[in-house]
Order: sequence, then structure tokens, then C-alpha cells
Amino acid sequence: MSQQIVEPKRSTLLRTRSGGKRTTTQEQAKTRLAWLFLLPTLAIVAFVAIWPLVQTVYQSFTDARLASGDEPRFIGLENYRLLLQDRDFLNSILVTVQFTLITVVFEFALGLLIALVINSNFKGRGLMRTAMLVPWAIPTVVSAQMWKWMYNDTFGVINDFLVDKVGILSRPIAFIAERNTSIPAIAAVDIWKTTPFVALLLLAGLQVIPGDVYEAATIDGANKLQQFLRITLPLLRPAILVTLIFRTLDSLRVFDVFYVMFGNRQNTQTMAIYNQQNIVEFSDLGYGSAISVAIFLIIGIFVVAYVTFLKVEEV
Repeated sequence: MSQQIVEPKRSTLLRTRSGGKRTTTQEQAKTRLAWLFLLPTLAIVAFVAIWPLVQTVYQSFTDARLASGDEPRFIGLENYRLLLQDRDFLNSILVTVQFTLITVVFEFALGLLIALVINSNFKGRGLMRTAMLVPWAIPTVVSAQMWKWMYNDTFGVINDFLVDKVGILSRPIAFIAERNTSIPAIAAVDIWKTTPFVALLLLAGLQVIPGDVYEAATIDGANKLQQFLRITLPLLRPAILVTLIFRTLDSLRVFDVFYVMFGNRQNTQTMAIYNQQNIVEFSDLGYGSAISVAIFLIIGIFVVAYVTFLKVEEV
């Protein structure tokens, strides 16, 4: 009797072990297949991103000139030494960071508010989701030129509204010409255009949060503010991290909207415009490469700060 009882247990154990081995083998095969599909993408990324980055870092240690037949000489850290003493570059960092802080803060706050509104159930929600993407769909050059005309102190509709219609201003203001208003004015253009994109990213994060969590919190007596602080924000943290990184990257390398509205005006140059000026206009490829590396490092500092502060891995 005991023999009959023990034998089935042994056979069951053997089947379990063999089944576990088959499962492990299948997982390994799936992993190898996944890497096989990823290899072409990784090769393209290495070709279009990593290799140019390596070339840029190397050229930053040389005196390379654009479209020059002379062999570039290795000059070590000379470009970086000049970069730290370059007041124009330091001013471009200040302008870019100031623009980034203004735009990212306002776009995140407004985008989160819009995402919370359109995430709720109401009539016409689909139409509102479509309409809010219109500013984002307009090309940046077009929207920048449109706002440049609107800001004009002679025929611009903004001055006409603030002076004649509302009476807030006593005289027209050249918003993009005056130093105190130029950065806030151009930041308003970016906020108007990019807030829908931020709202779309945050809306995707909100829709992942299960509704059962809010139902349980309501039963426990939590009000809407408590649910937002204790449930929505913690569970939305991965989407917030992605949104902040995307917008910060775009803001720190901003070029088109500044170039359309200001051109190469010295006191309103961003890092990207100053870099373009050195490489294209001055043909200083080595110094321009050093500026590119500096921009890359500044962006890396922001990304590390976001990841460290938000701690998404603990969610």
C-alpha cells in the first residue's frame, strides 16, 4: 500500500522538474529571439547616435575647422578652457536654463490640470481631446512667426487688446525687443504650443491607474484632494518622469522658436543657437564640438536629477 502511494509522488516530482526545465528553455529561446529582433534597431542607434557622439567628443579636443583641407591638430583641453571663459556661452546657458524652468513648470502644471479634466467623463470629451492638440500640430516655425506678429508693438493684436480694449497698458510694448519681456514672451509661445503634448503624456499615465483604487479610497472616507495626493501623484510618477525628461530635453536644446523670433541677437542666444553660430558661421568645428559636449553634460545633469528625485524604481 505504501509503495503505491510513494510512486505517484515520485512521478509527479519528475514531471514537475522536467516541466520547469522546458519552461526555462522556452524563456531563454524567447529572450534570444527578442534580442535578435532588437539587433537591427541597436545597430541603427549606434550608427546615427553613438558614433556621431564619439566623433564629436574627439573633435572637441582638436582645432578642426569646417570644410577645411588641413589636418586637425590635437590640442587637449584648450577648447574647454576657452569655453569656461566665454561670456557669450555662459549667457546662453543662463538664457536656456531660464527658458527651460519657465516652460517646464507651466507646461507641467497646465498639462496636469488639462489631463485631469479630460480624464473625467463628460459630454464632448472626445472633441475636446482632438481640439487641444491643434497648437501642438502646428509647426514650430509657423507658430513662432505667428506669435511674432501678434507681439508687434505697431500692429500686433496683443498690444491692441491690452492697450485699447482692456486698458492694462498705457502704451504698446515691444515684447520681443525689450530685455525684461523677451524671455517670458517666447516662453509663452512654447507653453501655448507644447502644453497639449504634456497633457497627452500625463493622460496616458492617468488612464493606467485602475478605478478600483479610487472606489476603495472613497469608501474609506478619503476626499478628492487626499485621493489626488495619496493615489494619483504616486501612481502617476513614471509618467511624470517621462514627461519632465522629454520637455527638459526639448527646452535645453531649443533652437527654432528663438531663431525665428530673435535671430542671432547676442543677449537672447540659446546654447543651440550659439553652437550653430560657431560651427556654421565661424567654421570652428572643434570649439563647436566642445559646446555640444557641454550641452550633452548639462542635459545629463537634469536627467540624473529627475531620476534621483522621483525614484521611479521604488514605485
